[in-house]
Amino acid sequence: MTIYQSLLGEDFKRLHPMLQQRYALPVDAPFFATGVMHKIASGAKWMRPFYRLAARTRFLFPESGNNIPFSIRNTCRVLPSGELEVLWERSFYFAKKTRYFDARMTIDPVQKIVRDYLGSPALFYSDLHFAATKEGKLMIRSGVQRFVIANRECPIPKILEGRVIVEEGFDDNRNVFTIHVSIHNPLFGRLMMYAGEFTQQSM
Repeated sequence: MTIYQSLLGEDFKRLHPMLQQRYALPVDAPFFATGVMHKIASGAKWMRPFYRLAARTRFLFPESGNNIPFSIRNTCRVLPSGELEVLWERSFYFAKKTRYFDARMTIDPVQKIVRDYLGSPALFYSDLHFAATKEGKLMIRSGVQRFVIANRECPIPKILEGRVIVEEGFDDNRNVFTIHVSIHNPLFGRLMMYAGEFTQQSM
């Protein structure tokens, strides 16, 4: 049983069967998919220096666009401590530049949260709360967040948090996974949004 099954328990069975298969993630058996982001939108132009810094660490990026090719790879691996970690590697293929959005996830079984370190190396940390909807979709919402500076983590004031909402589903009619991600700040507005679809590929 890998981290998302452990986290959701019986609720894991409420997910669409294809999402159950996607998030089972056996150790060292990556999930790989390709698709298209129908829409990608970053934030305000005055935030470009932040996006350029974030892009260097494979986190957020300044580009926006429509119908952008996309790929995703999720790999579950065993850490030296024996803990399971899932590596997320997302690639967005803009016409002149490929951008990346990496993350590393483990679970806290006591608090029932996912611990999410964003970027390579990580710049930010966020608690994530996972839930299965009655329609069989996966909903993810962010919680407590921290800046990561070397080996130190500093709390982020709530007014500066990037509040994350992710909805992932499966469209039976078109046989594709669907995804909608929104990262919003109460002071600065939208930080990032992307929405699209993808199909699993054999490795």
